[in-house]
Amino acid sequence: MTVRVAMWSGPRNISTAMMRSWENRPDTVVVDEPFYAAFLARTGLDHPARDEVIASQPTDVDQVVAGLLAPLPAGRTVHYAKLMTHHLAPGQDLAWARGLRNVMLIRDPVEVVASYVKSREACEPDDIGLLQQVDLLDQLDAQPPVIDAADFLRDPEAHLRWLCDWLGLPFTDRMLAWPAGPRDSDGIWAPHWYDAVWASTGFAPYRPREVDLSSHDAGVAEACRPAYERLRALRIHP
Repeated sequence: MTVRVAMWSGPRNISTAMMRSWENRPDTVVVDEPFYAAFLARTGLDHPARDEVIASQPTDVDQVVAGLLAPLPAGRTVHYAKLMTHHLAPGQDLAWARGLRNVMLIRDPVEVVASYVKSREACEPDDIGLLQQVDLLDQLDAQPPVIDAADFLRDPEAHLRWLCDWLGLPFTDRMLAWPAGPRDSDGIWAPHWYDAVWASTGFAPYRPREVDLSSHDAGVAEACRPAYERLRALRIHP
């Protein structure tokens, strides 16, 4: 039986490390942000390697969805999709997602914004995915598990064991460590964003962040806090 995991996140979370964890399973195929090119083509936003991203993926949403539901290679039974909620179009039909095993990955918006503005000049509430995560939550038939990144990094093994059990999959300690370096599965944008993950060999321990946001950026984080708190109230407790 094929298990299709949809891990919904915003940017500057532990989403790429989580993708590494799942890719290190011998039964799993991963896909990295498959809606990114469609998002850039639709919005016209100028992101690093914009033209290369658009050339590397389908920009037609139906094509992307078809790829997410396509048969897996021989010997693989798990499909893991790293999905960014801010890549979804407003009003996008998400009926296809109801057939997947959906999971939400969240992070405190103050930490997300602080990390985001190190790489981007501007940040607005729609950029960090939390508002869209709540919209997605309201569209799904079943409440997905919610994983808070801070909780996860305090005990990755307990969270991964819980998630594997929920999915009906055996846990393997291969999910806790992986070889450093890039992967063929990384999006073409990886050189601009994945330096820390490329250098990693496992999940970094949680440490509180000291942040100093501008008044604008603090306002962005505050605008997203109600969405974060709603999702956080649903988080799992392994």
